[in-house]
Amino acid sequence: MADVSASGFFISFEGGDGVGKSTQARLLGDWLAGLTGREVVLTREPGGTDLGKQLRAAVLHGEEMGPRAEALLYAADRAHHVDALIRPALERGAVVVTDRYLDSSVAYQAGGRALAEEEVERLSLWATDGLLPDATVLLDLDAATAAERRAATGESPDRLERAGAEFHQRTREAFLRRAGADPERWVVVDASGSVEDIQAQIRVDVAARLGLTPVVTEVLTQAAPGDGEPAADPGPAAAEGTPRGTEGRA
Repeated sequence: MADVSASGFFISFEGGDGVGKSTQARLLGDWLAGLTGREVVLTREPGGTDLGKQLRAAVLHGEEMGPRAEALLYAADRAHHVDALIRPALERGAVVVTDRYLDSSVAYQAGGRALAEEEVERLSLWATDGLLPDATVLLDLDAATAAERRAATGESPDRLERAGAEFHQRTREAFLRRAGADPERWVVVDASGSVEDIQAQIRVDVAARLGLTPVVTEVLTQAAPGDGEPAADPGPAAAEGTPRGTEGRA
């Protein structure tokens, strides 16, 4: 069932709304583009394709619907997302970084909406033909703090954001359960720190999951000053890897 790409790299970001997934996904994509020299495709669920944008509007901003209808709409978006964007990118050797994937469905529709976790997961695995990420980053944050961050944006909340504190607490617990059950795939990061500190931890842990640690070490070794040369302060970005490269955007 765990069909992991042998050509490109597939990374997903998970966590509650307001934890900083989009920012961290973009920063990691920039770094991986420079480190690997590969095309980087940044995408999201729902809404990573033209059809996905229509489904996103329906599921997040449309009329109220039951948990099963909600789960099916997310699965439909995911099936098309994988077929139209993710698999083709992986097959040409790209790095795909997605803001949410199937673990969000299990956490939100099963943990939050109280559907059976096994059923929701089986639905998404069927929709994606078993495709799982090489690494999944969980940005973990107290539900109350995440709610404060969402409120501070001033944006109108969507259907899921309006679901209430207990819903979001159940969702957080579901994410943590999944991460604990599969530590080889998941990277759990405390999302209460600074953007820079969070990104630094993500880079180290994702590099290890993708087998890129020797590459990172080589970059740092080559960048070290020679004998008798003073060591300049590289700053957090330079210390982590290489300059930004080109990236493909979904």
